[in-house]
Amino acid sequence: MSLFFQSLINGLNQGAIYALIALGYTMVYGIIRMINFAHGDFIMVGAYTLFYTVPLMVNQGMPAWLAVIFAVIVCVIVGVLVEVIAYRPVRGAGSMSALITALAMSLFLENLAMVLFGANPKSVRAIFTLPSIEFFGARLQCKYLLTITIGIVIMVGLQLFVKKTKLGKAMRAVPQDKQASILMGINVNKIITTTFAIGSGLAAVAALMYCSTYPRCTIDMGSMMGLKAFIAAVLGGIGSIPGAMLGGIIVGLVEIFVKVYIAPGWYEAITYSLLIIVLLVKPSGILGKNVGEKV
Repeated sequence: MSLFFQSLINGLNQGAIYALIALGYTMVYGIIRMINFAHGDFIMVGAYTLFYTVPLMVNQGMPAWLAVIFAVIVCVIVGVLVEVIAYRPVRGAGSMSALITALAMSLFLENLAMVLFGANPKSVRAIFTLPSIEFFGARLQCKYLLTITIGIVIMVGLQLFVKKTKLGKAMRAVPQDKQASILMGINVNKIITTTFAIGSGLAAVAALMYCSTYPRCTIDMGSMMGLKAFIAAVLGGIGSIPGAMLGGIIVGLVEIFVKVYIAPGWYEAITYSLLIIVLLVKPSGILGKNVGEKV
């Protein structure tokens, strides 16, 4: 029983990280119907920012977690620059051009990081110093509970933002009918840039959560995490904020429970198989909606 609860908390912690990354995918896709494969590398940018800024915070006698402010700023700047410089020029060129550009930007960011920071992994200083608690015989770290709480709060806040605020309503209007949105006075470029900024900021928070659990950063860390988060977004229903959260939690739980109870080397195969099964039964994802396309 203690092993089960330990695995459950670890899975929820891992799933909350995937969910935050998946929210970035689903927001961009929901606005411009594009898969931003460079999004995972924004997490790498945030992690390296934390590597340099956490010691600065500690040396100034400030809480280490305040370094996330710098990580958010840097990730937002990188995300906006990528959208303006790379994605905006090819926005009307078709989905294939956008896909190739996204893959190219991912490779560019990884190689730029190699030039700037080197290929060796970096160890990030401890961000949270929280105690552990006993729960049904399992020793649970409070930082995992904090990660889960942060993920839930951000998902609820983002859902309320999209549903209730004027900017959120504009973000929902643009994918419905871009031309009608322009006629209603909505600045489409501003909405798309804002979406990238929010998604990139979420990647910085995900980097904080990841580095608090796994205190290291590498130039390729965003690639695998981005792939898992993309699976989570598609599994839950890409374009759906609750779906991204649900998909992330499912992927995290499956990954941990397979490692513990089945075989450590099988978790990726089982995760991909689960995705295939769900898409065969419900192609739009668990919480996705089938949308007709005008031709």
